[in-house]
Amino acid sequence: MPNYEAFEESKGFFLHTLDLRSCLDEIFRNFHKDCVQRKIQRGVRERLTQQEGRSELLLAQFYRLLLMTRRRHGVPPQPLAWFRNLVTCLGDKVRIRIAAKDGRPVAGILTLQYKQTLVYKYGCSDEKFNQFGGMQMLFWRAIEDAKTDQLTEFDLGRSDCANSGLVTFKDRWGATRTRLVYLQYPRPRLHSIRNATQGSISKRIFACMPDGLLTATGRVLYKYLG
Repeated sequence: MPNYEAFEESKGFFLHTLDLRSCLDEIFRNFHKDCVQRKIQRGVRERLTQQEGRSELLLAQFYRLLLMTRRRHGVPPQPLAWFRNLVTCLGDKVRIRIAAKDGRPVAGILTLQYKQTLVYKYGCSDEKFNQFGGMQMLFWRAIEDAKTDQLTEFDLGRSDCANSGLVTFKDRWGATRTRLVYLQYPRPRLHSIRNATQGSISKRIFACMPDGLLTATGRVLYKYLG
């Protein structure tokens, strides 16, 4: 028998999944009225347009928004080649969706399909336009398409338990929250104040980098980070 005392629970995560077996009207009614339903309705009023597919143009628009988002979070972006490889290897199981305001891309998501499940993998936006509900419209369109394709589940992905903003965003879609437990061996050393300070400094540096340097940093680091 394994000695579980030698293991320690690592960083905590939540997994959110949305059951798609109900009708669309019922799914919509379970959304948070102010933060989801009204945002979707505002996107319609603002005449946001939506495009979806796997073209190089959509990928370029998505990556530009991703770069903005990763900079806000103080982390380097995944390499563009990573997303090209996803499209090449997974084909029609990958879908990029872009919302635009007056022709300007304001939000984007990338989803994958696995069997009867639609998986939300990446999302990004131009925060100056977040009030128009672009991200909410894209999620709703993804749900509508999943229902058309007779999928049964929308996997919203895992979230760091400490990321209360992201956890709350997913809760508001009426999704079921499940705690994910990972055991780590050997027991990790306690993080020192020095390590925490270095992480904070790194975020500030990444947030200030010019685009070219930030993307180059991502290409280097993700070879080791996965």
